[in-house]
This record gives sequence, structure tokens and C-alpha cells, in this order.
Amino acid sequence: MGFSLNGFRITKLSNGIHVLSENISYVKSFSLGFWFDTGSKNESVKNNGISHFIEHMLFKGTSRRSAAKLSDEIESLGGYLNAFTSKEHTCYYGRGLSQYIGKTFEVISDMVLNSQFKAKDIRNEQGVIIDELYDINDSPEELIFDKFESNIYSGNFLQHPIIGTEENINSFDKSMILEYIEKNYTNKNLYIAASGLVNHDQIVNLADKYFGRRKTGESHKTKSLRLRKSNDLVVNKEVQQIHAIIGKPVDGYNSKKRVAINILSHILGEGSSSRLFQTLREKNGITYQINTFLNSFYNVSSFGIYFSTNPRNFNKAMNLVYAELEKFKKRPISKKEFSRARAYVKGNIILGMENTTNRMMRMAQSFIYFNRIKTLEETVAEIDKLDQAELEQLAVEIFNPDSFVRTIISPEDLQTHR
Repeated sequence: MGFSLNGFRITKLSNGIHVLSENISYVKSFSLGFWFDTGSKNESVKNNGISHFIEHMLFKGTSRRSAAKLSDEIESLGGYLNAFTSKEHTCYYGRGLSQYIGKTFEVISDMVLNSQFKAKDIRNEQGVIIDELYDINDSPEELIFDKFESNIYSGNFLQHPIIGTEENINSFDKSMILEYIEKNYTNKNLYIAASGLVNHDQIVNLADKYFGRRKTGESHKTKSLRLRKSNDLVVNKEVQQIHAIIGKPVDGYNSKKRVAINILSHILGEGSSSRLFQTLREKNGITYQINTFLNSFYNVSSFGIYFSTNPRNFNKAMNLVYAELEKFKKRPISKKEFSRARAYVKGNIILGMENTTNRMMRMAQSFIYFNRIKTLEETVAEIDKLDQAELEQLAVEIFNPDSFVRTIISPEDLQTHR
């Protein structure tokens, strides 16, 4: 079953796999991604980190190719292989010249279908990932984001950090890996997406060739999210600076409000002309890093304000942040701020679409989330339709200081106030 819509072609194979493609005739390359609808959202306390662990293990060799050969077969043709794990997805992807898409497809298929998971490789990778975990723990500007999301999503499926725990990582073995793969790496959970100078029918034929006889398996159902009230969290570490996030859960991809919240995030704290940057860095000189962020999932987003500063300036910085939040009740968004933020967001999206990997990723995520592919024109139109008065009303609702929780990494116990 297949159809074409807005320049995209979509085919669902009889065994449940979806193939998505976008042909771009003016490039000579492709980006190809194998997306599995699984991540740390599908883990338990006991096996947290296994999605990320498996992502690493698929590069360790198959029954046909060693780890070195997997990379060499692609790199010798001028391409590359990579992968990532998020809370909601695991993606294995490659990029190269268009004439080599068949080889890239074959290699990624081999990784997915024929990885051996040798005991020696598992032990070696446990050491590698534990080192990665230590790197995160030694980097407060990274660690704080894991702590923040574990705090605001405590008690539900988004609370688990992607990398997992040292105890879990050391416990993973071949039987646990195969059990997880059988349950989560099913055809119904697999989306194969390609963007660039690609031939849709060729990709469909390759998918049928390598996965045609594979069992369909089950697809994941969207989980309902039950948010609990969170409290402030302070983590004491040997650091020189205090790192802080002030934030809360807000609307996710499934909400029309998310676009407006993204614009508000830019007005408040993204870019050197934002309110927070001007107040904390330019006017008061008490922080080097200050920015807002919006990390989105299907049914929720993590919105936060991140900054770092020295202990003697911490309370002043915190008070200035809360003062800026309060100003949205009294100080309307100016036409200049509104126009700048819309132009900034649209510019970032449009510039990102000049990269085939970004286009492939946007296409796949759109289909997984919405069962359709949103066009660039749709996204831009949503931004253009935003009403300034409605945005100001939403700002008062979202930027309520009493609704924010604080996550802090500090060199010592702090007496803090708002």
C-alpha cells in the first residue's frame, strides 16, 4: 500500500514497515534512517539504559562483518554511519552519494538483523558507556538536564535518563538484549526514511528484500502521561559554578500551543537580544550562560531556563530571572520582539531544511508522531498565523513563577530564596 502527498511518498509493506521518501533532484546525495519507535520511554527501572546500550552494540559486528568492516564499507565510499537514542526513538542512519544507497541500506540492515552480541564485545562496551556516564556526571552543564527531566517527570515513563545507571549497564547481557529487541525492534515499530536523490521504489524493494520474511510483531501504543507535582532539587557536587534550571512541563508536539510556546521561549531567552540575555549578561554581568530551551516529546515538552553563575551571584541571578517572568504580566510583548522571534524560528527551520539529514529526520518524526508528514509550508503558516494578543495571554499563563520548579547543581548546601 502506497501513496504520494506533497512531494513525499509513503508505502506500508505487508509486514508492517513504513517506507517514507522525499526526492530532491538538485542534490547528489542521500540520507537514510532506520527509525525504531522505542527509547528510554519503553524501559523499566531495572533495564533503564538498554535502548542506548543496544544502539552501541549494533556497531560491534555481525555474522558477516566485523565492527571495522561495518564502518569501512561506508566510509570507503565517502559516506558515514551514525546513530542516536532519545527517550522516544532509536535511529540508525547513513549519508552518502546517491549511487551508494543500496550498499548503505544493506549495511544498516545487516546491523539490525545479524548483530552477534558477543560476550567480549558486551563487556568492552559496558566500559565505554560507563566512561560516557562518568563524562556526563563530570559535566554539570549536561548532567543538570538529566536531573531536571528526572525530577519533573518523576513517576512516569519519561523520568529515565537515556544512558541509564552504572548498575544497569554492568548487568546487561545477550539474553536481556535479545529480549528487548524481540519486543521493541519489530517491523510495526520500524520506519525507514530517505531524503535526497533517492528512488522510492528502490527503497521499498530493498526493505522487502531484507525484511520481507521477518515477523511483523506488535507496534507500541501511545502511553498516557500522568504528571506529579515536583519539588525543587539540589544536587551537591565538586563544581566551581552553580548550574540551575528553572522550568516545568508544557505542551508537546500533539498540541497547537507548542508553536506559540516556542516563540515565547525565543522572546524570553534565546539569542543575544532576548530579555534574559540582556538583563543577566549585558546589564548585570553575572552569568556567561543564560538561555531558555524547549525539549519536546509527543504529549509533553520540557521548558526551562538554564544558567550558570558563581555562588555569590546566584540569588541575584535567580531573582532577576523571576522578575523577568513577572514582567510578562505587566510589560506586553512588543511588535519588534514578536516579529524578531517569528523570523528567528522560521529562519532556523528553513536553513535546517538545506541539509538532507535534517529533512530525513523531520519527515520521520512527523510521520511517527502524526501519521502524516507536515510540510515546511504548513509549519511556516502556523507561525505566521500566531496572534500577538493570544501570545501575550499565553505568556501570562505559562510564565507563572509559582508553577516553576528549580533544579540546581551546587558546590555546597545553599540557602536560596525567590
